[in-house]
Amino acid sequence: MVSTKNALILKSSGNPMPFVGLGLWQVPKDKAADVVFNGLQIGYRLLDNASDYGNEKEVGDGIKKAIEHGIVKREDIFVTSKLWNTNHKREHVRPALERTLKDLGLDYLDLYLIHFPVSLEYVDPSVRYPAGWFGSDENVTARETWEAMEELVDAGLVKNIGLSNFSAALIYDLLKYARIRPAVLQIEHHPYLTQENLIKYMKSQEIAVTAYSSLGTLSFQEFDGEYGQRALRTPSLLKQDIVLEVAASHKRTPAQVLLRWSVQRGIAVIPKSNKHERLVENMNIFDFSLTEEELRRISSLDRRLRFNDPAVFADLPIFD
Repeated sequence: MVSTKNALILKSSGNPMPFVGLGLWQVPKDKAADVVFNGLQIGYRLLDNASDYGNEKEVGDGIKKAIEHGIVKREDIFVTSKLWNTNHKREHVRPALERTLKDLGLDYLDLYLIHFPVSLEYVDPSVRYPAGWFGSDENVTARETWEAMEELVDAGLVKNIGLSNFSAALIYDLLKYARIRPAVLQIEHHPYLTQENLIKYMKSQEIAVTAYSSLGTLSFQEFDGEYGQRALRTPSLLKQDIVLEVAASHKRTPAQVLLRWSVQRGIAVIPKSNKHERLVENMNIFDFSLTEEELRRISSLDRRLRFNDPAVFADLPIFD
């Protein structure tokens, strides 16, 4: 089973979820299998993926290779995927999961998240897969989608269900009718966007939090238009004086300090890298601690600056 060492225990199921996982967003298809295999060989036991990333088949190839080589057993790893916006209708939820399971070569997921609180018109996979952020709004409520997610747990296809990119107000409403409570909320979270009130509320509800884009701007700089320009004109967190000073005092890299800042505050992280040395570096954050003053100073960088914002790329201000 997944080790409880350096892991969060999910309230809804009691399952351990590693504090540090391997994020697979923007990992190219031709590299995904090797990245996953190398990550599992290094010691990663959480893989964070989504159908929208377009690389689940290759990720599955990497998992299969690691199992065949005796590096892991299926029960040793925690695999996450996400339901895309075009599959929110009840009748589309299970087929979307089954496609993900087929691509990954797995019988079940450890965690399945609703990717965004946005429902778009259905796209048949034979027409376009991944469907992408195209098309008009679909008249589907979060309740309909969540109840379909709960049915996946009932069927034994998913161990835990959760949310991604949901606001506190939406979660507050969902908790009124949820038969199975969300195990995890995944959000953009870094020192430029600390979201302290949201995290405080999640902790009060015993919902674990996973941070994506923990290093800030890096994942967004390659995008066109304002979406990428916002990241390009923002100073890198890796070069902020506070982060550099803390890193020097602990003889660590800035990236390790930023990841430790999250983990030490009880938040899981899923950094990605195609480089072996970075994969190793991102795992090695459990043998040092930041002081309360260092945590506070890093948090003081907060600008409420969001990079993954549908208000910019889809004219949909879901976070406002």
